[in-house]
Amino acid sequence: MNRTIKLLLLSDVFVTTGFGLIAPIFAIFVKENIVGGTIFTAGIATTLFLVVKGVLQLPFSRYVDKHDNKVRWLMVGTILGTAVPLVYLFSTSIYHIYLAQAVYGLAAALAYPTWLALWSTNLDKKHEGYEWSLYSTFTGLGAALTAAVGSAIAQFIGFQYTFALVALLTLVGGLVLFGLEQERVKQDGVDLRHYHRKRKLVE
Repeated sequence: MNRTIKLLLLSDVFVTTGFGLIAPIFAIFVKENIVGGTIFTAGIATTLFLVVKGVLQLPFSRYVDKHDNKVRWLMVGTILGTAVPLVYLFSTSIYHIYLAQAVYGLAAALAYPTWLALWSTNLDKKHEGYEWSLYSTFTGLGAALTAAVGSAIAQFIGFQYTFALVALLTLVGGLVLFGLEQERVKQDGVDLRHYHRKRKLVE
């Protein structure tokens, strides 16, 4: 498994694990702690996230396919996702939750197409099935673990600690991506030196 795949996997495990803490408790949090919050408005909030993500990621994916700055956009989307649990943390109104969900949709729209593009183009030949399965296993186990952990933290300590932990895990996932940026800069340097050597030989 090459370094790029390892970093993409590690980053997504942190992010998926982080947001997996929220999934089982989101509707309960909205209903019990937010002014105007009901099971119905929690559903509307989830719909808002999915609509924003779905509408924005298609045109954005066309853009990133034509440009080489995929790593930076992935970093922007992931770091932006860190803001979502922090907005939850300070929310008092259902409109704050709607805002957080819109930001979540934007972050996912930036991160998801770029992550897929980088992952699919860096898979090791003849190991594609194994690496996809590895990704599915790690993210699945992470989500399974945090489903219970997130619920326990929320019940026995408080929702605010759950959201703070989500923000921390997502931030770590974003910081892991700096390794990809360093890898890209290093590769660009190698390609540039190769270009100059080739040019010198030709001349």
